[in-house]
Amino acid sequence: MNQRPKWRGSFALLMTVAAGATLVAIDALNSEFADAQTRHTHPRRQTPPPPPSPTPTPTPPPGSAVVDPGVRGGTVDAGKVLTNIVPNQGYDELFDAGADAFADLNSVLGTIPGEDDAGLGPRFNSNGCGTCHAQPALGGSSPNASAFPNIGANPQVALATLRGATNQVPYFITANGPVREARFKFAMNANGSLSSTADGGVHQIFTIQGRSDATNTVGITGAAQTCRLAQPDFNTARRLNNISFRIPTPLFGLGLVETISDATILANMQANSSAKASLGISGKPNRSGNDGSITRFGWKAQNPSLMVFAGEAYNVEQGVTNEAFPMERTNPGDGPLPVNCLFNSSTEDSTTLTAPPDVVLFAAFMRLLAPPTPSTTSPGGAASIQRGSDVFQTVGCSLCHTPSMTTTPSTFSGAAVDARLFSDLLLHDMGSALADGVSQGAASGSEFRTAPLWGLGQRVFFLHDGRTSDLVQAIQWHGGPGSEARVVTNRYFGLSSTDQQNVLNFLRSL
Repeated sequence: MNQRPKWRGSFALLMTVAAGATLVAIDALNSEFADAQTRHTHPRRQTPPPPPSPTPTPTPPPGSAVVDPGVRGGTVDAGKVLTNIVPNQGYDELFDAGADAFADLNSVLGTIPGEDDAGLGPRFNSNGCGTCHAQPALGGSSPNASAFPNIGANPQVALATLRGATNQVPYFITANGPVREARFKFAMNANGSLSSTADGGVHQIFTIQGRSDATNTVGITGAAQTCRLAQPDFNTARRLNNISFRIPTPLFGLGLVETISDATILANMQANSSAKASLGISGKPNRSGNDGSITRFGWKAQNPSLMVFAGEAYNVEQGVTNEAFPMERTNPGDGPLPVNCLFNSSTEDSTTLTAPPDVVLFAAFMRLLAPPTPSTTSPGGAASIQRGSDVFQTVGCSLCHTPSMTTTPSTFSGAAVDARLFSDLLLHDMGSALADGVSQGAASGSEFRTAPLWGLGQRVFFLHDGRTSDLVQAIQWHGGPGSEARVVTNRYFGLSSTDQQNVLNFLRSL
């Protein structure tokens, strides 16, 4: 059994849909968005403070020729199955089946050719996992039309009006920008003012209103029904500085991350404690409120397992109810969903005697998805990459971006392996310049999990909200007020231009 041609075909279809994004033109992100991201609203304030001037961040020395080499070309070095899976157990076939499900597209009833899975909406951010996780291969991050391998424009632009939908494309979604979800920091009052009640939840961008499969269509009422459901008021949230964004995290190698033990994470946290303290680095784990185990998936390490990660994303991003999240979700602060917008019984993705549900296949796909393969020669040549790796460690970057941790033996991969993830999987305070004002578990509004760097060489957008595609700028943002990375960031910009470039070459080799 080999289903790779099927999922490759599905992936091509969803990227064809995304190509329609060029039909809508929107202004690019401007300085107002950048300013908004530097502001941090305290939970006890009823209204946000006045917008301050942009937070200064470290800058390269005058006249520096240091540049981000950009997305590494040549070959796509990600998206493959693990090389060390246990043989003769059907895991290759499971990976292919998971990739099929991951690449499939959803519609409201699953009756549209090419969009065969049911359950989209009533609110959603996208209509398939692979639309968001596409760069540079299925399972990655936001796609882009102009960076290798030129997958296509942001699919969210075309999704706004797909199948007759009447959505407006909000200001923070652009054809050349990243896929985004939006969160409100505080709940909004009925009159449009800001309350003092923390929100933090995802406010899905689109609704199924106007879609052909949600108009004069038989739904749970048993009669023909038409969905009428407004989008959130993103412009008011913007005016009140009450909105923050996140982009898709790459999924490569997450099966290895899932098998790193809590004890290994804690031992690594205690390692080099004197060096960390001298540089202002602390770090702490996020933990499950159920069993106390260390959580590790998502921008704030808020999810404990790939199964929960998959189930939450299916429900939140596509509106598909499943066995992990069985109820249709409303945006925080909204009343009940209109009955006329409900077309399927819950749960929409469920187990049968003959087939696993989508969320099980999604999780299997992620568990079996190999880490990206780094380059030893590009960009800059082998000597520059090796020097950059050495400087990366001596400057102190590796104290948070831990080069590797050893996994435990797993069902899929057998023996323990060395996971070269470049992350400690801990939460760190990144200060006011990067704060999003959203708390999740033990993570405050300015704390984020150290982002794994494997695969960075072929990523387009950086930081939790995708505010930059330039590695130099991404490093600058690490150095804002209150950031644990401030001293290390300043040390990086204190290097010679040659060594700064070596570090950038090393990062783009990953």
